[in-house]
Amino acid sequence: MAEKAKQAEVEAQVADTKNAPVVSEAQANPEKFLADFNWHNYQEGIDEVEDSQLKEFEKLVSENFVDTLDDEVVEGTVVHMTDRDAIIDINAKSEGVISLNEFRYNPDLKVGDKVEVLIDVREDATGQLVLSHRKARVIKAWDRVIKANETGEIVNGFVKCRTKGGMIVDVFGIEAFLPGSQIDVKPIRDYDQYVNKTMEFKVVKINHEFKNVVVSHKALIEADIEEQKKEIIGQLEKGQVLEGVVKNITSYGVFIDLGGVDGLVHITDLSWSRINHPNEIVELDQKLNVVILDFDEDKSRIQLGLKQLSKHPWDALGENVAVGDKVKGKVVVIADYGAFIEVAEGVEGLVHVSEMSWSTHLRSANDFVKVGDEIDAVILTLDREDRKMSLGIKQLSADPWTDITTKYPVGSKHTGIVRNFTNFGVFVELEEGIDGLIYISDLSWTKKIKHPSEFCNVGDKLDVVVLELDVEGRKLSLGHKQTTENPWDKYETEFALDTTHTAEIADVVDKGATIEFNEDIVAFVPSRHLEKEDGKMLKKGDTAEFKIIEFNKEFKRVVASHTAIFKAEEMANVKAAVKKAADQAAESKPTLGDANEALQALKDKMDGKK
Repeated sequence: MAEKAKQAEVEAQVADTKNAPVVSEAQANPEKFLADFNWHNYQEGIDEVEDSQLKEFEKLVSENFVDTLDDEVVEGTVVHMTDRDAIIDINAKSEGVISLNEFRYNPDLKVGDKVEVLIDVREDATGQLVLSHRKARVIKAWDRVIKANETGEIVNGFVKCRTKGGMIVDVFGIEAFLPGSQIDVKPIRDYDQYVNKTMEFKVVKINHEFKNVVVSHKALIEADIEEQKKEIIGQLEKGQVLEGVVKNITSYGVFIDLGGVDGLVHITDLSWSRINHPNEIVELDQKLNVVILDFDEDKSRIQLGLKQLSKHPWDALGENVAVGDKVKGKVVVIADYGAFIEVAEGVEGLVHVSEMSWSTHLRSANDFVKVGDEIDAVILTLDREDRKMSLGIKQLSADPWTDITTKYPVGSKHTGIVRNFTNFGVFVELEEGIDGLIYISDLSWTKKIKHPSEFCNVGDKLDVVVLELDVEGRKLSLGHKQTTENPWDKYETEFALDTTHTAEIADVVDKGATIEFNEDIVAFVPSRHLEKEDGKMLKKGDTAEFKIIEFNKEFKRVVASHTAIFKAEEMANVKAAVKKAADQAAESKPTLGDANEALQALKDKMDGKK
C-alpha cells in the first residue's frame, strides 16, 4: 500500500517525460528526477527511456535508496504508528513495518524516533517490506553492552519476568540478569511489581565466555543517595528529631531510613513498656518521627529513639501513689529471684520471691505466677528518683505466724506434707507459710537413717509433733517418731543384760556377725563370741542361743554372745565343784596336796583341757 501511494504521488507530479531533457534535469536535480520518474509507465512499456537516462536513474537509486538485499543494520525513522505496528522509513523504495511487541522495552516510542532495523522479509504476500528491530538490536547488542560497561553509560531495560534470586531484563535484545539485591537500596518484598516495566540500569558485569550480563538499578540511585547522605550526616546532632521510614524490622530493633542514611532504634528504645518483638510497635514502610540518641565519629552508626519523644511514665505517675497502696498489674518478666509487674504503662515493680508467700521455704517465682497473669499486690517501697518500686503479694493475706502459739503449741500433733530434703532432715509444710523441720534423728525410734530420702518421699504426708517453737525466728522443730511410743522402753526390759534369746546368724561381717531378734533390733556378735562349746565357729544361717552382754538404749546398741552361754555353765559348775570340795575338805580334812590337785583339775576343765 505504501509503495502504491508513493507511486501514485510520483505519477501525479510527473508530466510528460518523453521530450524532457532527462540528462540535464537528472544532473541538475537528482532528487526531483527520482521523484518524478514514472516507474509504472516504464515497466508497462508506455514510456521509453533512453539507455543513458536509465543508467543515470540506476546510479541515483543506488546512491539514495537502501539496498534491501543487504543484511546490514540500518537506521530508520518512525513515520506512523497503529495499535499493533510501527511504520518505519528506511529510505528504501517503500516503508517497512515492525510489530510493536518488539518495542515493549520502549513504551514511549513515537513518530519521529530513530530506530535501528534489519530487513526481515523484503516483500511479504501483500508486497509489504517487513523489518525487524529485535534482530537489529541483537546484532548491535553486544557492542553496545560492552561499551556501556566500559563507559558506565545508563541503559534502558525491560523487566521480562522473575527468576531465582532476581529478575530477567531485556537490554538491547539481550537477556541480562538483575540480582534482587541490585534492584533498590532498600529490601524488596514484592518482586512482581517490577515485571513488565522499563527501567534504567548500569551494566556492572559481563562474562564473555558464557555470554552473561549482570545489570544494576541500585547502582544508579546510590550515587544520588550518597550525596543526600553526606548532606544529612553533616547536619546530624544529638537530640535532633527527624522523620524516617521503617526499612527493616529485626528481633533486636528497627532500621529507619532517614533519606539515604539508616539508623537503628533498639527494641529497648521503642517503648517505655516491655515488648517481646518490635513488630508490636511498628510496621514496614511506616513513617515515624525519631530522635537521634547517639552516633559514632564518622556517623555511620546512628542510634535512634522512639520512646524518648513521649514523657517518661514515671514522671506521669500520680503523686497520690504511695507505699501501702494496693495496685493491680500484669506479669511481664519472670526471673529466678522474682517477677516484674507492670502497674502502669512503662512503670514496673518487682515482687521478690520472698514476698510472694509467707512460707520461709523459698521456691522459684514460676511456682507462683506466669507471664501475662493479672495480679494484685501491695506497694512495699517506692523510689521516684531512681524509678524503682518493690511489691508484695503475701501482704494481701494474714500472716499465719500471727497466732502460731495458739494453732501449733509445743506437744500438739498435726499432719504435714514433705516439701524437700536436706542432709540433716526433712522440711514439712503444715499450711501455706508454716514450715517445720524434722531432724533425721527424729524420724524413727529404731531405724538408722543416713539420708531422709531413705525414709520418705517429697509429697508424702507425715504425722508430726511440735517439739520446739521459735516465734521470733519463725522456726518450728518437729518430730515424727514422737507420734508413737518408744519401743526401746519395752526392749530395755525384754532384752536386759544376761537375758537369753534364740536367733539365727543373719550375716557374717567384719569382726563378727549380726543377728535379728525382731524388725527393730539387730544385735552384733563379736568374733570371739561365735565359738561353740566344741571349739568350732558359728556360721551364717546357724541357729543358736545368745546371751545379751550389752544393751544401750540411747545409741540403740545391742551386743550378744553365744560363747557366754556355755562359759556361764562351766563357771557355775566350777563354783559348785569348789563349794563341794570345800565342804568335803571340811569333813575329812584332806591334805593340802589333795586340795591343790582338785583345784588344778577344775582349772584345766575351765581352760578346755580334758
